[in-house]
Amino acid sequence: MSVIGSLIFCTDCGNLLRESTGNADAILHCDVCGTRNKDTIPQTTVSESKPSAFPSSLRAKQSAVQTLSADDRKTEAVIEKTCPDCARKEMFYTTVQLRSADEGSTVFYRCVCGF
Repeated sequence: MSVIGSLIFCTDCGNLLRESTGNADAILHCDVCGTRNKDTIPQTTVSESKPSAFPSSLRAKQSAVQTLSADDRKTEAVIEKTCPDCARKEMFYTTVQLRSADEGSTVFYRCVCGF
């Protein structure tokens, strides 16, 4: 009989046997080949790996996140749009992709008056 964690397999055919009774004298019968297997107490196996052992596309995307500083936002363009606060005819605007690529960009308007 082979044991992997709490799973017990038949030594002859590899079929999954019924659960362990915890009694070392018990015999587990294989329903497929009829082999008699001794019951063993299941063992818990704990394994740990470093995060770098399994590359993840999600982890790679996490490092690709960029933060914008005030200097990065100085690339605003000017548009002829009336400010609702001071009625100035020109406003600055910036477009930013806030959601996934299949959705439209978000447009931010800013006026020199602070609106």
